[in-house]
Amino acid sequence: MIAETFAFGESPVHRLDPRLRVIVGTLFAVVAALADRFDVLGAALGLAILMTFAARLHPLSVLKRLALVNGLVLFLWVVLPFTYNGTPWFHLGPLVAAKEGVRLCAVITLKSNAIVLWSIVFFSTMPVATLGHAMNRLKMPVKLTALLLLTYRYIFVLEAELNQLVRAARIRSFSPKTNMHTYRTYAYLVGMLMVRAADRGERVHQAMVCRGFSGKFYCLDEMEFTFRDAAWGGFLVLVIFFLAIWQWTL
Repeated sequence: MIAETFAFGESPVHRLDPRLRVIVGTLFAVVAALADRFDVLGAALGLAILMTFAARLHPLSVLKRLALVNGLVLFLWVVLPFTYNGTPWFHLGPLVAAKEGVRLCAVITLKSNAIVLWSIVFFSTMPVATLGHAMNRLKMPVKLTALLLLTYRYIFVLEAELNQLVRAARIRSFSPKTNMHTYRTYAYLVGMLMVRAADRGERVHQAMVCRGFSGKFYCLDEMEFTFRDAAWGGFLVLVIFFLAIWQWTL
């Protein structure tokens, strides 16, 4: 269910300390999300593309993920320019496109692609378990990291439960159609999945408590911050800081 396609590699990005990747990834996402100038967002997207090459990620796999995001962005391009109140720019039959609406769509396109690319480079280049332990080392809320790690561990179990319920329905000759029987069956399926998930969660929690679990996960891997990490971190933070200065000062 969770394909860690980019989690393992020998690129400079893969060798960076996971804690540094979490910090840099978050800082860039915040700055890019708040920026609204085309030159700044264009530079941010260009930087994200350069880091994608530095991480030596498979281009086709990256493009597939971007296609999912841009599918949603395309829907905004179809709707937003013609429903946004602003200065008329051009007409498409009876529809009038507002200049401000087109500009907003362009800003959203640049933002989303830059943030998604950057997140792929710095978050997807490590296993989810490593990401959770890095968040824990950065003193992020314990409940948040526990939720991430347990979700990653047991999402596969819930997938198996769902497949079992679907197979049971098919054995009973269930064929989905647009009628009340189908809607009722899917409602029962979702409800039963939630019941099984709650029951599984209770049993897992009881088993963990019996083994001394106190709400904290311990990472056995030592995360060592090296000179290479300091050099990369200083460079990337400086670039992100420059983007922020460019946006709000220059």
